[in-house]
Amino acid sequence: MREIKGPAIFLAQFAGDAPPFNSLDAIAGWAAGLGYKGVQIPSWDARLFNLKRAAESQDYCDEVLGTLKQQGLALTELSTHLQGQLVAVHPAYDEAFDGFAAPEVRGNPKARQEWAVQQLRYAAQASRRLGLKAHATFSGALAWPYVYPWPQRPAGLIETAFDELARRWTPILNAFDEAGVDLCYEIHPGEDLFDGTTFEMFLERVGNHPRCNILYDPSHFVLQQLDYLGYIDRYHERIRAFHVKDAEFNPTASQGVYSGFASWADRAGRFRSLGDGQVDFGAIFSKLTQYGFDGWAVLEWECCIKHPEQGAAEGAPFIASHLIRTTERAFDDFASGGTDEAANRRLLGIDR
Repeated sequence: MREIKGPAIFLAQFAGDAPPFNSLDAIAGWAAGLGYKGVQIPSWDARLFNLKRAAESQDYCDEVLGTLKQQGLALTELSTHLQGQLVAVHPAYDEAFDGFAAPEVRGNPKARQEWAVQQLRYAAQASRRLGLKAHATFSGALAWPYVYPWPQRPAGLIETAFDELARRWTPILNAFDEAGVDLCYEIHPGEDLFDGTTFEMFLERVGNHPRCNILYDPSHFVLQQLDYLGYIDRYHERIRAFHVKDAEFNPTASQGVYSGFASWADRAGRFRSLGDGQVDFGAIFSKLTQYGFDGWAVLEWECCIKHPEQGAAEGAPFIASHLIRTTERAFDDFASGGTDEAANRRLLGIDR
């Protein structure tokens, strides 16, 4: 059986202007010092990475890998979460998401979308040059404002939204296929791909594209009250990336799943640092290992209480303690009778 690799850490929530978080070499040294073996790089953060240069220059990619190798780290995946969001933006969110784009395309939804698509194409080429097998992103959303069916949705509205979403993503999926890289959509509220049903709707429309896959993050399923273990059973063949993030859901008489207007600390559903929430990571690691997932277990820190550096320090040993060394033999091999085919036929009463 194959084994999960780790521990690794997503650098997006830690990058900053002060050392050691302001350069790839420095933040890599910090991560390695905490016990991490790999890093997932946010491709939009110029302090750490130049996506266009990586797409065009093998020398630059070798330099990035060399910087990480000096710290004993591997590159797990690149992330285009922010750019992927901009592939599909409902007009209600134009202003809110405009800051994700390059300054020269802000305020121009058409130019912004074209920029985002080019960013994903760069990511496919950069991932290929870096020798990566998977890439992390968001799907974006056209239908999300209509997630709750009131007022009643016009017939065909959601179908039209998913048709358009598939139309926009199919050329990008083809680019990743040409690069030999799986495109892994983080299943996440706020995206049109936010659960299993929506992923299936999209997958059907992209013709069951082999590069259309899943970044599995159980925290988003806890907040939706979705069966995150059953999700692995159902979709394990499409799970190609893994964010290790904890969460808790504590409904009260005043709020439940729809409690997003409260502050993070006051919501019924909220993200927590590893080990502080309700996610059964022992069961998750067991199921993923059982199904042969051999990608990276990547910490994504988001907590409404704990400091990020404490969360990062505690995250590496937490993940390491959940990694499973797979067995090469059955537990009862010691009791094997060493029979052969002829003996088996005698035991079954065959050939009497």
